[in-house]
Amino acid sequence: MLHEFAARGSIARTADALGYTPSAVSQQLAVLEREAGTPLLDRTARSAGLTDAGRRLAVHAERIMAMVEEAEADLSAHAAEPSGRVVVTAFPSAAVAFAPALARSLRAHPKLSLLLRQSSPAEGLQLVRSGEVEVAIVDDWTGRLSALLASPPGQTGLDASERAEHGGRGVLSYYHLVRDPLVLVVARGHPAADPDRPVDLRALRNEPWLAAPSGEPSRQAVDRLLAAVGVTPPVPSEFEGLGTVANLVARGLGIAIMPRLAVGAYERRVVVREMPAGLDLGRDVFAVARTASAVRPSVAVIMNALRGAARSMAQRAAATEAHDGHETPAPAEPL
Repeated sequence: MLHEFAARGSIARTADALGYTPSAVSQQLAVLEREAGTPLLDRTARSAGLTDAGRRLAVHAERIMAMVEEAEADLSAHAAEPSGRVVVTAFPSAAVAFAPALARSLRAHPKLSLLLRQSSPAEGLQLVRSGEVEVAIVDDWTGRLSALLASPPGQTGLDASERAEHGGRGVLSYYHLVRDPLVLVVARGHPAADPDRPVDLRALRNEPWLAAPSGEPSRQAVDRLLAAVGVTPPVPSEFEGLGTVANLVARGLGIAIMPRLAVGAYERRVVVREMPAGLDLGRDVFAVARTASAVRPSVAVIMNALRGAARSMAQRAAATEAHDGHETPAPAEPL
């Protein structure tokens, strides 16, 4: 209960996550405070937060849960065959890109089943942290996670709580899957689709631009990229969901800059152009699992499938760079 409260940040959200009423959660936390012999929550008329003692106890609860999970994983590691259900969550374009590989991985393991859900990266991390899902596919536009994973121990620049979460033996383990660059996407037949013509973003200034809503991470990256080359196009038409943007580009209704993965099912109907040299903005895509559960055979099957798909994507991206302007490859190996 305390672990969930620490993760959710309020009694109401904790109650929603556990299926209890807020009053039941409040009563259980009060019982825990009496057993601990010290205040664990700092209550006000409108909110409640953890005291220092509450935060320390929540850290211990996290460690205990990890130890129990590790014991369960050790027992399941000796199972003859991976079995049970693995729940994976991913942001929408990653769900589309990795779904074929995940579905294919089940063929060799008839006792294994999969539930693939879509969620934002932040929600995915929360779900993994709370143990509600086994694996989350998340993105990072800042480059901070990649730098963290490449840093020698003791040189990460993180505080103690961040090291506990991201460190090699922390609560969560991060596995880099693929670099997803921003690319120019135009309809087939558009002048900018010609592979013999260099991409000139300035020449496209007055094109009908399509984009994600202002404030979304991909949109912020696109705005930074255009600002870097001194391009300030007219206010673009904004659409929720990059799949919608790709669909509109395929219909010849505008052009867009978006992550390569977001082209998704429209790769046969559009032309993807790499950005000019020096404009290598993009995001890194990671699979995240609780460290203790990553060794479970069932989770290992899913992780191996994701890594295999990521290698295929990297190979296809390299081939596309060598043939800029041709059809972008499918985001995963064919079924």
